[in-house]
Amino acid sequence: MKFILLFGPQAAGKMTIGQELEKMTGLKLFHNHMTIDLLYPFFGFSPEMWRLADLFRKEIFQTVAGSEVDGMIFTYVWTFDMQEDWDFVENTVEIFESQGDEVYFVELEADMEVRLERNKTGHRLEHKPTKRNIEESEKNLKESMKIHRLNSLDGEIKHSRYMRIDNTNLRPEETAEIIRTHFGL
Repeated sequence: MKFILLFGPQAAGKMTIGQELEKMTGLKLFHNHMTIDLLYPFFGFSPEMWRLADLFRKEIFQTVAGSEVDGMIFTYVWTFDMQEDWDFVENTVEIFESQGDEVYFVELEADMEVRLERNKTGHRLEHKPTKRNIEESEKNLKESMKIHRLNSLDGEIKHSRYMRIDNTNLRPEETAEIIRTHFGL
């Protein structure tokens, strides 16, 4: 079983690239908004919503790990200056590696101007209801970049199966093909 953690800042293209990678490899995409958008109507962006999202994700990961599923692609905004995000990633990796599954780290980065444009695309808004208030979504995107570090520092990620891609000028299909080829998926 293969588990791909596809991470980067908001609107870096994680879900769209994950969808293309899913088409190419047959690995199932579990993008982070699948749990967020399920819970948001009940709890808003509250601590309870995040607690439940993490609980649902963990249960899904544990069920998939070591199963007959060929693999999973999970998208995530990793806030590198928050220990709880490091803990989440470490715990997630342990779930899969403890079952003998292969874990891959794919980090995306893209220029802010491109991310702001991607934040408004119909495809993104179709798949992520909580992003449909574009003004609020754009404000959150800009503010999070001021107060958090959403890409790793050089050498910070030490996993043997890691790659970083600046996909500012790449189509999602191109980026997915780079990932597929690099890891032989």
